[in-house]
Amino acid sequence: MEIALETYKSGEYEPGNQYKAFLPSLINKPWIISDSEINSLLEAAALNLGALNAMSKIVPDTRMFMKMLVTKEAVRSSRIEGTQTSFDEALLPEAEIASDRWQDWQEVNNYTKALQKAALDIDKKPISTRLFKATHSILMSGVRGQHKMPGEYRKSQNWIGGRSINEAVFVPPLPFRVENLMGDLENFLHNKNIYLPSLLRIAIAHYQFETIHPFLDGNGRIGRLIIPLYLVDQGLLTHPILYLSAFFENDRELYYKSLTRVRTHNDLKGWIKYFLIGVRETSIDAMNTLEAILNLKRELEYRIKTEFGRRKGTGLMLLSSLFTHQWIDIDSAAKACGTSYATANKLVALMCNYGILREVTGHSRNR
Repeated sequence: MEIALETYKSGEYEPGNQYKAFLPSLINKPWIISDSEINSLLEAAALNLGALNAMSKIVPDTRMFMKMLVTKEAVRSSRIEGTQTSFDEALLPEAEIASDRWQDWQEVNNYTKALQKAALDIDKKPISTRLFKATHSILMSGVRGQHKMPGEYRKSQNWIGGRSINEAVFVPPLPFRVENLMGDLENFLHNKNIYLPSLLRIAIAHYQFETIHPFLDGNGRIGRLIIPLYLVDQGLLTHPILYLSAFFENDRELYYKSLTRVRTHNDLKGWIKYFLIGVRETSIDAMNTLEAILNLKRELEYRIKTEFGRRKGTGLMLLSSLFTHQWIDIDSAAKACGTSYATANKLVALMCNYGILREVTGHSRNR
């Protein structure tokens, strides 16, 4: 049976143990979407996403900007869930993190690891329950929520908002529904008999995942992480370089309101429009970020070539390393350049004098 967007019903409530849980409608069916505004937004989103992907292909070394983009995504996605680590702090080595900041830093670090591992696995593991669970296991390792069944779908009821389930803003499906709902979502993502553009498919899938809330904790981060992975899986992106968390976090209330209105008003149309605007705007922002990184690299390379004299060779080697490892000490600088400690120390001092590097510990040793 086809699902027409105009008559879409998001689901229904069913009784639990002294509460009502929301049971979303299954989505692995043919869809009819003929809204002219959605078509216009889809065209603009796809155009900008294609331009971003084309731009990423001409970058000499994608690692140069991937770490920055992934770290930014980890910070912004975790911040939506209440974690307060800054971008600069997220790049610091663990030894530099204050004890009262470690939990937040570790959550962001886990998100980065989970995304990087999933990105490597995407060729071998298509978007699936197996990938969701493996990624969730990394995300929840050793942090708050580590005892909430990492890597496993929930067997007990969760809820959103409120101190108890009776005060909850939203109660996701009953636990015994989760496996079937997630199987339906997985099949929807890969069903070749459903003729639906990938951007519309992942927009619907993201809403569905957030509504199912299959894990006891970490659902929001996994749900947002799936978006770039699916776009790579479908060939729209060569690398996972589109991250919507900054767009969502810029107006967190609108993000949650747009998701909620699907459940309360069957307004999937509004959610899809909001999602496509996010893809369009985020693609433009990512292109601007990529261009700024490339311009900065060219500017610093020119300065080193023209002002560093006989140290320009090692200076360029260290600069290249800095675009993937933004925090260094003298030992790591020596390793990156293949030089002695003393030579690296002089090179780092020179870069500090030119404003390329900045010492942040305030120590005279172990800087």
